[in-house]
Amino acid sequence: MENKDLHLIEHLEELRQRIIKILLAFIIFFVGAFIFVQDIYHWLIRDLDGKLAVLGPSDILWVYMMLSGVFAIAAAIPVIAYQTWKFIAPALTKDESKVTLRFIPGLFILFIIGISFGYFVLFPIVLGFLMKMSAGQFETMFTADKYFGFMINLSLPFGFLFEMPLVVMFLTRLGILNPMRLAKARKLSYFVLVVVSILITPPDFISDILVIVPLLLLYELSVSISKIVYKKRLATMEPNLEAS
Repeated sequence: MENKDLHLIEHLEELRQRIIKILLAFIIFFVGAFIFVQDIYHWLIRDLDGKLAVLGPSDILWVYMMLSGVFAIAAAIPVIAYQTWKFIAPALTKDESKVTLRFIPGLFILFIIGISFGYFVLFPIVLGFLMKMSAGQFETMFTADKYFGFMINLSLPFGFLFEMPLVVMFLTRLGILNPMRLAKARKLSYFVLVVVSILITPPDFISDILVIVPLLLLYELSVSISKIVYKKRLATMEPNLEAS
């Protein structure tokens, strides 16, 4: 019992150290982004006519912190993935450890692609649609916190959701997932994705469709990738079974 307790304490201590390193990396990236946050702000509003309004001095700080936080999260993803890998690596085989390490760059790349899709594709479409709905009906005035909150709610979730195919590939490679399980869970997964889409988009049908369709396509892509990886995994396992 004492050995088990010591082993658990060692794991908890290592987990604490990994979390501290992740937090330090986030803080460093946050401070770096905050230094250049005004340049980031002006770049993000480059296509807007006029200036954004603020309702109080604290709104300015809140907007700057929100923008810095998003950039810090994006920059910290490789650190988060690496520290997670370091923590679970002792429990993996040598081959599994190598495979896991190779997925880290892909996580960062897909996160950036997802945010880019949300910002460059989805955000202008949804914003333009909503502006057309209000044309001639309302006097529109954007506050900075509402504008960037709307932008981040549409863009940031896609950074995580676009990692779905890579996560599925990784779990299939380790034998945790397989295409049969994904196919059985298709109805439930569709329901969850639809709920997520409704939660992260404005309350209008067009916006929901613009988000739901890419997410469902991502899921089907994940299933297809899982099939390919699963077949390769079976092919590599068969010679080993015959040899044993």
